[in-house]
Amino acid sequence: MPASTLLHRARHATTRSLSVFIRDVGRGMLEVSHNTLALVGLAALALGVFAASRADVRHEVELVTLEWLQNRHEAREHASGNVLAVTADSGAVGRATAASLKELSREQATLATWIARRYKVAPEPVAALVQEAWSIGQRAGLDPTLILAIMAVESSFNPFAQSPVGAQGLMQVMTRVHDDKYEAFGGTHAAFDPIANLRVGVQVLKDCIARAGSVQEGLRHYVGAALLDGDGGYASRVMLEQAHMRQVADGRAVPLNASNTPPATPTRAPVAPAKPEAAASAGSPATTPDQVALLR
Repeated sequence: MPASTLLHRARHATTRSLSVFIRDVGRGMLEVSHNTLALVGLAALALGVFAASRADVRHEVELVTLEWLQNRHEAREHASGNVLAVTADSGAVGRATAASLKELSREQATLATWIARRYKVAPEPVAALVQEAWSIGQRAGLDPTLILAIMAVESSFNPFAQSPVGAQGLMQVMTRVHDDKYEAFGGTHAAFDPIANLRVGVQVLKDCIARAGSVQEGLRHYVGAALLDGDGGYASRVMLEQAHMRQVADGRAVPLNASNTPPATPTRAPVAPAKPEAAASAGSPATTPDQVALLR
C-alpha cells in the first residue's frame, strides 16, 4: 500500500478520534453545568424558603434591596444633574412652621392676614404663630394679641432676629439668661425655632407680669427696664400694637401703616424769670417764642 494512502488514513482516524473526544468533553461539561445550575437553583429555593419563614431575615433582605435600588436611582439622577434627588427630605414639611388659613377661626384668619400684610411676611407661618398664640395664651391666661404684639415690636416676626445684647428669636428672649427653659426643647438652639421661642417667651412674660403685678409693669420687666427710670416707650408701643390687633380680630378696619408709637406728651419747659425792667421795656411776655410753642 502506498505511503500516501497510509498517511491519509492516519490523518482521518486522528481527526475522527479528536472529534469524538471534543464531543464527549462537551457533553460532559453540559451535564456538569446542568447539575451545577440545578444545585444553584435548589440552594436559592432553600434560601428563599428559609428567608420567608424568618420575618427578621426577610426584613433585612428588603432593606438591603431597597438601599441598593435607592443608591442606583440616586446615582442615575446625580449623573443627570438633578441635585434634589440626592438631597430630598420628605420629612422637611413636618418641621416647617406653617398652617393653612382655612384651619383658623374667622378672627384668627383675619388677624393673620393683616399681620402678614403689615409686616410683609408669608401668611402660612403667621397662621401657625397665631394658632399657637391662641393655644398657649389660653393656658397662660394671657391675651393672644399681647403675645403677638410683643413679637411684632420685638422682631417684626423675624425668627432669626438677634439684638446687640444677645436677645434672640421672635420674642427676643435672652437665651443665655433663660437657657434652662430651653432644655425642654433640646437646647438653646431651639431659640431659633419659632414655636419653641414663642413658648419660652410666654413663660418669661408670665413670670414678669406675676412679679411686677400688672401687664404694663410686666412689660417693663420683660424688656429689662425694671430698674430704670423709663423703658423708652416699649410698653406703650406693645400695648398700642395690641390694641390694633384686637380691633382687627374684632372685625374692625385698621390701616396697615397704623403707628404703634404713642404720641409724644408735650412737656412744659422751665422758664427763667425775666427781669422786670427788661420785660417792661420790651413790652412782651417773659417767655420766648420756642417756649410758647412748647406750652401749646
